[in-house]
Amino acid sequence: MTEALQHTTYQPVTRTSLSAIPQVERLDRSLRETIEVVSAVFPFRTNAYVVDHLIDWDKVPDDPIYQLTFPQRGMLSDTDYRTVASLIRRGAPAAELRATVNAIRLRHNPHPAGQLTHNVPELDGEPLPGLQHKYPETVLFFPSRGQTCHAYCSYCFRWAQFVGMPDLKFAAKEVDGLVRYLRVHPEVSDVLFTGGDPMIMKTRALREYIEPLLRPDLGHVQTIRIGTKALAYWPQRFVTDEDADDLLRLFEKIIRSGRHVAIMGHYSHPRELSTPVAQRAIARLRAIGCEIRMQAPIIRHVNDSARAWASLWRQGVKLGLVPYYMFVSRDTGPKNYFEVPLAESYTIFRKAYSQVSGLGRTVRGPVMSATPGKVLINGVTQIGGQRVFVLSFLQGRDPDWVKRPFFAHYDPAATWLFDLKPAFGAPEQFFDPDATYAPIWR
Repeated sequence: MTEALQHTTYQPVTRTSLSAIPQVERLDRSLRETIEVVSAVFPFRTNAYVVDHLIDWDKVPDDPIYQLTFPQRGMLSDTDYRTVASLIRRGAPAAELRATVNAIRLRHNPHPAGQLTHNVPELDGEPLPGLQHKYPETVLFFPSRGQTCHAYCSYCFRWAQFVGMPDLKFAAKEVDGLVRYLRVHPEVSDVLFTGGDPMIMKTRALREYIEPLLRPDLGHVQTIRIGTKALAYWPQRFVTDEDADDLLRLFEKIIRSGRHVAIMGHYSHPRELSTPVAQRAIARLRAIGCEIRMQAPIIRHVNDSARAWASLWRQGVKLGLVPYYMFVSRDTGPKNYFEVPLAESYTIFRKAYSQVSGLGRTVRGPVMSATPGKVLINGVTQIGGQRVFVLSFLQGRDPDWVKRPFFAHYDPAATWLFDLKPAFGAPEQFFDPDATYAPIWR
């Protein structure tokens, strides 16, 4: 890490400022066109740290971090790509381009797993914007000032937060609704700040959201979770940003209140752990008592190999992180480009798992966060001459489902829970994957 980088002020790079990046200007014409066309549909944002320190530009476009952060041609169908490219080339009016790309976006399942229809809680008969409550113990909170990121992951299942379509966005301007909701829901032990990325906010803004949760009458809230990619995409947030020390003092205050701080670090590739500033960020958080868990989905072109995952978990454990989840890419956005079949995902997980010590085997996967709940692929086996997936719920909309094994017919092409058919000729599983489940808060 150079001294210049240590004192760099964070500046995002978007499609309107790409010309300022020498590495992009050196790309061939087709790659530059891809960035322009695909980023008109799906959100694109990066920064100097990702560009200068994480991407190997000699290996572009195949470099995994480039695939992870820059738009790719395969993210759109051939028809959609040609349509958008034609509009851009002829300089179509902004309203015409916007109508076309919005129609494409709505075909890409912008809110999977019942986020809008099943997960938004109510209080006194009114919905609470910016909250989700899917499982009894955990509430998700989307602070409005944290609904962007230091850089966008190209596969992101929350891409709809960032495309300027207000009806698709989760956000809460104030924390009052969350506080009132928690008062009448003592079963909630964990509050997860998510987005976007809460770490895009200044500490003073984050403090306004967190400190009201530390009051004595909310003692049942035992853990404050922070879902963030900043440790990978802008670790300076915890080291050299002007309010980095204030941020650590805020976390110390949470811990002094008798609560736990869990940083849910999104690490997709071992390179994200390799820089000195990234390692320093981890050390500073751990030194004050924060726990850091590492999680990410398995993504085609980025980390679809056992070698990548084993290296990621080994490096994480060495730095004091807790391997937590290998997720399956959700059924949303440009999934056809990034998805990995469940059978292949399981093989990769098993091979990687077998290469790490017991300290790395805290990880669970592959895991699907689907509408009924969080479903784990436990294995693939033969029962009664039939090859099957063995699955179970880690979390369920009905807590009685948790850890009840169930079986699905082995399908090597299946990429999501809803692709799977019950095994042994059963007409259905013990749960209905397509049901409209009653919200747990009623």
